Amino acid sequence: MENSEQRVFIGKIRSALGKSPNDLPGETDLCTSRLTDETRAILDRIKNRSDAERQQLLDRFIEMAAPIKLNVIVLKDEESVTAAIVDLVRKKDPEWGDQKSIVAWKHPLIGRLNLPDALAADNIPVHVTDLNDPRSEGLAESEKRDRLRKQTIDSYIGITSADFCMADTASLVMRTRPGQARSVSLVPSIHVGVIYFDQLIWDLKELCALISFDPDVRKESLTNCMTFISGPSKTADVEATMVHGAHGPREMYVYVIKG
Repeated sequence: MENSEQRVFIGKIRSALGKSPNDLPGETDLCTSRLTDETRAILDRIKNRSDAERQQLLDRFIEMAAPIKLNVIVLKDEESVTAAIVDLVRKKDPEWGDQKSIVAWKHPLIGRLNLPDALAADNIPVHVTDLNDPRSEGLAESEKRDRLRKQTIDSYIGITSADFCMADTASLVMRTRPGQARSVSLVPSIHVGVIYFDQLIWDLKELCALISFDPDVRKESLTNCMTFISGPSKTADVEATMVHGAHGPREMYVYVIKG
């Protein structure tokens, strides 16, 4: 039930949007099923970006990432990312306990990093979130899920890719799929994201245009969940003091493959 304060608050929003109390949602809503001239222009801009404009996107991403404690590392190829992640794993210690283990998405890009082989000499297991993992053969579906859940909880680094990265807010955009669970980016103490240079877009408008009207993106459209992640977990609820890692990863790294 609305109270007087709520009505005042909503009234201010309506006024700022130039709406009257009698206005109802209609064709001018933010989300629309019609391809407008503005949206078509956005899609053309994305498709025809020059190398210089893409570099501007990367520069903006790095600029916006700094204040939110998001570490952005630009590298030339997958091999360089593998070496960087191995170095990170060796340098960072688990928040609890001494045993190091990694959990990673079942994803083409993450697979090309060959992390299990790269970390084999260190005896650090890399658990892949794949219910059809041959090592789970013979287990019931519920047992497979319990096994993956425990591996994720026990891991101190979670490695994912993303669908897009919005430069203007330094936000990874991740659609949930089989083998690409949200928990990998939310439960471990350190979240590592790996993306290609051409996955950078400017902002939410570009994302909405792609999801709604780009033929390649629309093949899948929205899955059952889409997550936006802007830096490590943070809260300032107690005495307005910023704390990282209160309800999620305390550190976050994004490797951008530019080669």
